Amino acid sequence: MCVAALAWQVSEKFPLVAIGNRDEFHDRPTTALSRWEDDAGIIAGRDEGAGGTWLGVSKLGQFVLLTNFRDPENVTIGPVSRGKLVEQILRGEEPKQIEDMNAFNVVQANLSRARFLSNRGKAQWQELSSGIHGVSNGPLDRPWPKTLQLGGVLERWIEEGTGEIEPLFTALRAETPEPSAEQPIDAPQPEYAPVFIRNPVYGTRSSSVVIVNNDGRGLIAERSFDASAAVTGEKKVEFTWPQV
Repeated sequence: MCVAALAWQVSEKFPLVAIGNRDEFHDRPTTALSRWEDDAGIIAGRDEGAGGTWLGVSKLGQFVLLTNFRDPENVTIGPVSRGKLVEQILRGEEPKQIEDMNAFNVVQANLSRARFLSNRGKAQWQELSSGIHGVSNGPLDRPWPKTLQLGGVLERWIEEGTGEIEPLFTALRAETPEPSAEQPIDAPQPEYAPVFIRNPVYGTRSSSVVIVNNDGRGLIAERSFDASAAVTGEKKVEFTWPQV
């Protein structure tokens, strides 16, 4: 996943809302969103090439998403899959072998806590405050145009309060970056950094929306795309988290 936004404890009605796009090679084998047959009750897509997933929820009351951290000078061939990290956390396990993985960002949230982990810099969990957080392929809450764009969408969606997910999917399909007055010097050039990447080799494979209301009832939805950026399927799965 290459861009995501999380609204945590912003809305009284929907204390957790997350949206994001997974960008990946189109020929990488992938299973669409489904319930995994395991004790953790994981609901997620699956990377059939290296195992694990990029975003999901579990019956343990956990939501986890992963983005790659752009660090081209330190990419290692054949490390432990970063997708395994998401699976571990969804199962209630502490992350393992993070020093053997290429650079990543991970966000974990439930109804009482949200936190962030990266193996760039000091590899330890950071607690997140209530609010809207954006993450792409750089540091958390770095004001890249596409993270600001999605954060603004979440803010407006919460204000409208309809609960309809289609506007969120529409926002995830944006192929033109909104203009930004300020950009950090490490931000990718705007023409290469829209929310939705249309590319026949490496582009947006799927868009995801997760909404959890204040009594723990939630919905995770995924829309998939092919190499021509055409929609190939959509899955929606309802779930219930334990009360905290």
